[in-house]
Amino acid sequence: MIPIAIVSTLVLLLLTGLPVAFALASLGTGLIVLKGLPLALIPTNLFGALNDFVLLAVPLFLLMSNILLRGGVGRDLFRAVQSWVGHWPGGIGVAALLSCGIFSAISGSSVTTAATVGTVAVPEMTKRGYKPSFTLGLLAAGGTLGILIPPSIPLIVYGVIAEESIGKLFLAGVGPGLLLITVFGLYTVLSAAFSDNAKASPRATWPERAEATLRALPTVLLAVVMLGGIYAGAFTPTEASAIGATMALAITLAQRSLSWENFLAAVKDSVQTTTVIFLIVVGAKIFGQAITLYQIPQQVAHIFDTHVPGTVGFIIIVSLILLFIGLFLESMSMLLIMVPVLLPTVLALGIDPIWFGVYFVLLIEIALITPPVGLNLFVIQAIANKPLGVVIRGVVPFVALMLGVAVLLSVFPQIVLWLPFNL
Repeated sequence: MIPIAIVSTLVLLLLTGLPVAFALASLGTGLIVLKGLPLALIPTNLFGALNDFVLLAVPLFLLMSNILLRGGVGRDLFRAVQSWVGHWPGGIGVAALLSCGIFSAISGSSVTTAATVGTVAVPEMTKRGYKPSFTLGLLAAGGTLGILIPPSIPLIVYGVIAEESIGKLFLAGVGPGLLLITVFGLYTVLSAAFSDNAKASPRATWPERAEATLRALPTVLLAVVMLGGIYAGAFTPTEASAIGATMALAITLAQRSLSWENFLAAVKDSVQTTTVIFLIVVGAKIFGQAITLYQIPQQVAHIFDTHVPGTVGFIIIVSLILLFIGLFLESMSMLLIMVPVLLPTVLALGIDPIWFGVYFVLLIEIALITPPVGLNLFVIQAIANKPLGVVIRGVVPFVALMLGVAVLLSVFPQIVLWLPFNL
């Protein structure tokens, strides 16, 4: 009964409009007080939640991606990819998708990826006759790659919670990320082939390709330096984020694409987002301490062990739970609330925690494009100035494709595990 009472209270607090961070912190504090423990545990949790060198990567990756966004890097990246594939059937859509994939290897943020590429791709796809629902659905779904393809802020946070290697988690995200790009790309090409309206762009000349590629090359090199350095062991993810932020600033200044006002706006956006994330981290830490004192993870593990038939049943039930709560909670809240509860059962069932982290993030991706709180839906709606219903209709096939990829990861876990354990 205690787990049900705690969950019900949390839901009621969220329904009152209380921010997630404060709902978690207040409920956790109340549970600690009811247990008769000293309130001195709270400041200890506050310090312990943020006293982790790895978490420093979060504001630095956000700063880097916001600098690139404000510096117009998405425009250069999209034009470079478009010059190579724009003349294919569905080529503009494929260019938008590949641009999302490349930018995802830099930003670590889904919302930033959707905003960066969407700002450029929406007008171009509209001009070429793509259906509005398809265009907006593709870009909302493509933006979700930002939290799966490394570097990924949710994978960093998961690694801190689960005490797993961030480098291995990043490697584990590569296979599923490439698989999603492939599946989305095939769907885009087939959709364009059966549409009379989606027109390809004229084939670019070699000089045009060379010029566009040269313009975008520093951004690609930024991704190569960061990820190559991490995988080669030259620096940690946190050090990579600092190098990336410095390189992003240098690139945009060298190209004279970042004004002082835009730089200040990038810093402001990064500080605001970091504050929200870290407040949720702190609130979740207090809540996590409380549910541990009440042995909630052990009770959940016992329920699964008693009533759920094995690993497959556990994955199915967890997937359904995450898809449901993803309708109401944003991604970081899902991660920080559910992972501490589920991880003991994951380990008890012999499920690889690296695989589970990537699978969890894939389900978070789906939550990013499902109403009513799917952030990517609102980002793309704001860019396109279209009714939200148009965006929602557009993402439906992509949600189905992502669920199909989730099934594939369950049936063939080596898609996730091959790189981190063989490279």
